[in-house]
Amino acid sequence: MKHFSPDNFDSSLMGLLLGRTAALKDRILDKYLLPYDVTFAQYKVLIIIAQFASDTPVEMCRHLSLDSGSMTRMLDRLEQKGLILRNRSDADRRQVKVALTSKGQALADLLPSIGADAMNDLLAPLEQEEVETLRRILTKVLVASDDQIILTRLSFKSKVAP
Repeated sequence: MKHFSPDNFDSSLMGLLLGRTAALKDRILDKYLLPYDVTFAQYKVLIIIAQFASDTPVEMCRHLSLDSGSMTRMLDRLEQKGLILRNRSDADRRQVKVALTSKGQALADLLPSIGADAMNDLLAPLEQEEVETLRRILTKVLVASDDQIILTRLSFKSKVAP
């Protein structure tokens, strides 16, 4: 369905609103992660490892839409902080496997709480019904675009739901 045309797009703030909200979310999460010496970008990698069982840089690149060079640098920083380990696969020596260290797992266990606090901060101006409507709308947009992270999350939730 088309919602915009050249006639009404100049006055549309949709792209600006989405982009600025995403940037605000990142800044708020960075603030909440500061005591743990982890950036929002590193948080996303830890979440992908911990909650989506991604254990190769290739999978992580696909989930996070990062190039391999960026992912390598990100994994280097996480390894230097003692949060992950990288090892060659026994089955295929060309493949690298990534795992959380005990320190990384301890932090990963805190990430849902940190994320909840940050999202509560971000969405504080909204009523609960508005938050649920926003979640449904954003999910609908991402499912329609075949977003693999959202589809994986929805598939996982449907498997664990009674």
